[in-house]
Amino acid sequence: MLNSTTTPSAKRAGLRAALRGDGLLRFPGAFNPLSAKLVERHGFEGVYVSGAVLAADLGLPDIGLTTLTEVASRSAQIARATDLPVLVDADTGFGEPLNVARTVQTLEDAGVAGLHVEDQVNPKRCGHLEGKAVVDGETALRRVRAAVDARRDGDFLVVARTDVRGTIPGRPGLEAALTRAKQFADAGADAVFAEAMADLAEFEAVCSALDVPVLANMTEFGRSDLFTHEQLRDAGVRIVIHPVSLLRLAMGAADRALGELAAAGTLEGKVPEMQTRAQLYDLVDYAGYSVFDSGIHDFSLEGNR
Repeated sequence: MLNSTTTPSAKRAGLRAALRGDGLLRFPGAFNPLSAKLVERHGFEGVYVSGAVLAADLGLPDIGLTTLTEVASRSAQIARATDLPVLVDADTGFGEPLNVARTVQTLEDAGVAGLHVEDQVNPKRCGHLEGKAVVDGETALRRVRAAVDARRDGDFLVVARTDVRGTIPGRPGLEAALTRAKQFADAGADAVFAEAMADLAEFEAVCSALDVPVLANMTEFGRSDLFTHEQLRDAGVRIVIHPVSLLRLAMGAADRALGELAAAGTLEGKVPEMQTRAQLYDLVDYAGYSVFDSGIHDFSLEGNR
């Protein structure tokens, strides 16, 4: 009720402890607090906040147009709604190393468990688009060091993302990504996000080369095939994100429903596909609010279907 019952520090410590194990941590992307509640209800280990989803939710392309304030605000709303740790896409850190440091502390204050910062140039591009470019190695390392040095909670997870693989074709691209990933780990990154790997063997190569956990991005319509959780676990991956999946499903369903409404003048045929009023009320815990203060919340849950 109202907010998560777990403190941000406890969520961060719990994520750290989970990463010391050997299982795969699954982080579906939530596009709002309500969808984060669904992620928790279905037994996943964490919630992801995607920069692409946040931009799309604002009606914008994923080309670096969102601000730190917008990202922090939505991330705080989502983190408050779930007891799961929340990992946030911080793009390039919203500027130079000092901006990266401020981003880390702002997202700490938002109650999330960690973030990832990437090595693309500003303005960034979606990691699976053509035409993206990365900064030089020293600039990338300065971002990572700034993020690591800025955190006040030692359990706050700093994930370093490299987009090098998508900028260089073939084996040289993988070798360049491996070099940068190792440098990020040496600079203090707690985990590495290897973006746009071409196949499962490339994920295996990254995992074998590093002593820190590796994150895999299983986004639909991207450069990587959609490997199963079992395949990723066997390859050595420790965290998997499904960043845009729920938004794509929701928007696809909404698009089809609006088409039917326009054509038929009713959504009667779509009612079986909808979340019921009773299911919604259960998810947002109307009953808990009623018990908390029946003098104010004097509504009844009778008769909902």
